[in-house]
Amino acid sequence: MKIDPQNPADLSAQIAQAIRDAIVSGALIVDERLPSETELSDQFRVSRPTVREALKRLAAQSLIRTQRGAAGGAFVNRLNFEDAYSQQITTSTLLLSMNAVSFDTACEARYALERACAALSADRRTPDHLATMRTEIFRQSQPGLTDEAFCTSDVAFHRALVDGAGNPVLSYQLAGAVEAMQPLMNMITFTARSREAIIAMHSKIADALEARDADVVDAALADLETYTRQLAQDVAEQRRKPA
Repeated sequence: MKIDPQNPADLSAQIAQAIRDAIVSGALIVDERLPSETELSDQFRVSRPTVREALKRLAAQSLIRTQRGAAGGAFVNRLNFEDAYSQQITTSTLLLSMNAVSFDTACEARYALERACAALSADRRTPDHLATMRTEIFRQSQPGLTDEAFCTSDVAFHRALVDGAGNPVLSYQLAGAVEAMQPLMNMITFTARSREAIIAMHSKIADALEARDADVVDAALADLETYTRQLAQDVAEQRRKPA
């Protein structure tokens, strides 16, 4: 593992990248103990605080874990999809909130991925997935439900649809596309959307999944995408009008 001292990039970031590359390549394997801070400091010819900052970066990405005691130290972590969900959501949310990705682009990606789950979910969904979706539809229909709670329920509904596909890679990708996009969707369509229209489309999706009709699920998701994009367009036009 090497770094370039002449590189203007932060030395701790370079060290973190070098260790991350070693983990990804298999040079450092799961549960392997990393060299001590002193050893890493000597290896990279930097101060221990710089090494410590690099290790903090890796720990924040769940790539390593630290243990105390005589047999302690930093170890390569066994990363799983569940652990990575929050990172995926955080990164995607930042990209969207900072306008690095347009609403249309994010919306297109979200529904393309979700529709890719339609056939799998129609085939593999369990009674538990259907029960979750029915519960969220019922929750969404409650008159006293706040906008924030409705949005949370909307995410839970779509996560059940995606998880019903039984594919953790798709679930991981959709964690960013669905949950990270929700704050942006709420900000844009918050006042314009019709709960009744959304509930009707959700009910159509749940009914089709129960009947294992992938074509109807796909069509309903396409309708939901069209509705969402139209809402965003209507809101944008309304904002452009002079006061």
